Amino acid sequence: MGIFGSKSSTTETTAETTTATDLAALTGDYAIDPAHSTIGFVARHAMVTNVKGCFLEFSGALHLDGTDPARSTASIDVKMDSIDTGSADRDGHLKSADFFKTDEFPTMTFRSTKAEPLGGDDYRITGDLAILGTTRPLTIDLEFNGSAKDPFGNERVGFEGKAEILRSEWGLTWNAALETGGVLVSDKIKLVFDISAIKNAG
Repeated sequence: MGIFGSKSSTTETTAETTTATDLAALTGDYAIDPAHSTIGFVARHAMVTNVKGCFLEFSGALHLDGTDPARSTASIDVKMDSIDTGSADRDGHLKSADFFKTDEFPTMTFRSTKAEPLGGDDYRITGDLAILGTTRPLTIDLEFNGSAKDPFGNERVGFEGKAEILRSEWGLTWNAALETGGVLVSDKIKLVFDISAIKNAG
């Protein structure tokens, strides 16, 4: 995943930052830190409000190439039973046969196929997103947030990402009509990512 940029680094009391002129030092394999990362989504509800949610359990790996960002890769596995929208009843419905069928399809996966530097700190990654046994391409726009060594000696990189999907393209078609017109749940879903990843030792 080509998440390298030209942001100037600042020195903080709690972290030793990596300068932008030393991008080659970022090359290596990383594990996503779920305790400091978010994989979330936003859906329009009843045509008038947004419902936000996230997945609490996931894992992922990145290979970053600081010399040639286009050779970087990413993979993510999400446990669908960990969905959290702040409502136990709604979460139960989302796990049911109406939506994610988590008993039959416990995992959602993403595997990158292409990474593109767009200039500055902006990048784009394309890959295969698998939900409910259906695999379709997904494009994610990324912003590189920087790199740092944390107080425990871990070398970290961070980035934010966003994407939009039509859930119906993955077979998520359940809905209910509103008396005033429209539907209860939007087909368009916004995906949001806030990722911190730790470089593997050695």
